This record gives sequence, C-alpha cells and structure tokens, in this order.
Amino acid sequence: MKFVHIGDLHIGKSLGEYDLYDDQRYILDQIVKISADEKADGILIAGDVYDKSIPSETAVNLFDYFIRKLVGENIKVFIISGNHDSDERLGFGASLFEKNGVYISTKYDGNIKSYSFDDENGKVNVFLLPFIKSSYVKHYYPDEEIKTYNDAIDVAIKNTKINKNERNIMVAHQFVTSKSEAPKIAGSEGLLVINVGTVEQAYNDVFKDFDYTALGHIHSPQKIGKENIRYSGSILKYSLSEAKSEKSLTVIDLKDKNNIDIKQVILEPKRDLRHIKGELKKLLNKENIKNPDDFIYVTLTDEDLIENAIGIVREYYPNVVKLDYDNSKTKEIKGFEIDNISEEKTFKEIISDFYNIIYGDEISEDEMKILKEIAERAGILNETN
Repeated sequence: MKFVHIGDLHIGKSLGEYDLYDDQRYILDQIVKISADEKADGILIAGDVYDKSIPSETAVNLFDYFIRKLVGENIKVFIISGNHDSDERLGFGASLFEKNGVYISTKYDGNIKSYSFDDENGKVNVFLLPFIKSSYVKHYYPDEEIKTYNDAIDVAIKNTKINKNERNIMVAHQFVTSKSEAPKIAGSEGLLVINVGTVEQAYNDVFKDFDYTALGHIHSPQKIGKENIRYSGSILKYSLSEAKSEKSLTVIDLKDKNNIDIKQVILEPKRDLRHIKGELKKLLNKENIKNPDDFIYVTLTDEDLIENAIGIVREYYPNVVKLDYDNSKTKEIKGFEIDNISEEKTFKEIISDFYNIIYGDEISEDEMKILKEIAERAGILNETN
C-alpha cells in the first residue's frame, strides 16, 4: 500500500503583503498529480492545514477544492489538526466525510483514532494523533505518571491497541527530536521550538512500534533519527529562514511487514522565495537579475541609506517582501546593548545614543520632539520620562 506524506499546508497564509492563493493552488494541484502518478492509495496530511484558527472563506474553499480532487482520484485522505488549526472548524462533518474516504482527527479524547485497510500483504492500520498538550493526556489518564511531554505521548500511545505483527502508520503533529541529533528548524515554528522545545518535545523512540511516522510541525523536510520517522516539511517556503530549503513530499511504499521504500519528490513552486544580498547597483545589474517574479528578501550592503530603496528594487523585482541593510552601522546597532536602556537613563538619552549610532550625528530638537510625541501616543512614555 502506498501513501503520500505532506504537512504544514498553512492554507490562507500571506507573505508580507502578498496573497499566496495562486501559489498554494498551484502546488496543491502538483501534489494531486504526483499522488495520482505514484498511484498512491492514500495521502497523510500531518496538521497545520490552515494558517489561522479561523480561516477565511477563500482558504476553506481552496482546501475543499484540494480534497475533492484527491477523492476524484480515488485517493484516501487522512487529516489531523495542528497547532494552527481550530479543532471544531477542521473537524466539521468528519463522520460524513468518512463515507468518501476522508478521515479526520482534530481532538484527542483519550483515544488515538485508527483506520484499517487490507491489501495483498494483509492489514495496514493508520493512526491519527492530532496536536496535543500534556494536560490533554493527564485529563484522561490521571493515574499515569506524566512529568514530561515525552511521557504524555508515551502514555497516549501505550493506551492504544497496536498489533505489532501488522503494518502501522502514525500521523502526528508534534515537536519530535532524536536524543543524538537535533532537528533542522526553519519556518513559522522556529521561534516556538526555540522557546519551548526543551520542554514540549517527544523523542523518536516513542514511535518505535510504527512502520512509518508521518510528522508535521517543522517546515524543513528531514528524518528524525531513523528513516521511517520523518517531517515532510511545509509545501511552500513561508519565511526567510526557508529560502534555502528545497520543498518536497514523501512517498511511502509499504510492502510486507518490515519492508518499506521511502522517497522524496521535489515540489516546484509557481514562484520561488529567494534572498539576495549585496550593493544595490550590483544587485540590479542586468546580468544578476534572475526570475524577477520570485518573492525576494533583499539585504543591501551599501554604507549609506538609499532613499526609496524598496521602490527602486521593485521596478526589477515586483514581489519584494522585505528590505534591510547589513553594513557597518547595522553591525553597531546589533552591538547596542539592551543594558543601556535602564531606569537611570531618560528617553532623550536613549534615543540620542541610538540616533548617534545610526547617523553618526546628534539628533535635532525637532526630531526629538516628534519622537517623544509618537512615544506618548503609543503609551510607552509619560511626562516623567
């Protein structure tokens, strides 16, 4: 039995001011085609279907379009919720959808949902574990010792009936690590992982009873310790940290027990996301301009600030997401110690120091007055400062 593994669709997401509807529809069509060409029996969608817990009508319609195309190809669909999804919205109509081969699990109720199917090699069981927190598991198993996030996942799995002689697949949206190797982090979950990763993490060993574990949550495609425990990664590049990450989907061919083939198939976006860096004049030289319709992050190394630099770049690259500088002044700014901002310094002293680093000059009284008015309106400054 053959499956395609994807995750972190983030349907409805925008990139800066740019709507990604066309780009997401393009890549979803590509996923359907690859799945059909591979003659996949099912597709595993490992959470973060939507980018927001309350998705727009356009986002919902696009996901509906994707599911209908998969069903039209006689491909079973397995969906779990991620931390970006709303349990109620994603799970609406789940019992009805099962009649058409669409299986959804959005809320942990003390049991991990599973679905069984037969092929020439016997039975395949697909387990669906939506995004959970330790408190969810503690609620249903108060007598179990759950001190860590790993304990919680372990307890949830331990209390699930698994026939180890059959072929078993787990679909989960969690932060999973190997004890010997940290995952490569990119994308919208990066900050989350840095902040809570040392606490809310599970180790790959908890999935030892599964022939394949399809993970979502981290945007970089990768294995976690073992070949059969993998993140598929996001379907598109959604941030600067993903600019160098090649997007793909994973194809899993489950033959008989302990006989599995895994391969990655590269996804080709409608528009790539790239990071270009250098002096403005050099970047805009005709010889250096490539694929101008791509989404572009620009870092200028010019020492002097260029008036309307982003407008100038957009004449050549219309889809500039962000522009910043990397020069001697920005390096000084990075070295501007937060310790300088203390109760002992007045607002005027802090701003004067910062202005001097940026421009190498003293701030004028008029400029200071304007900044003070802005700070007062924003509620971050009162008259005593």
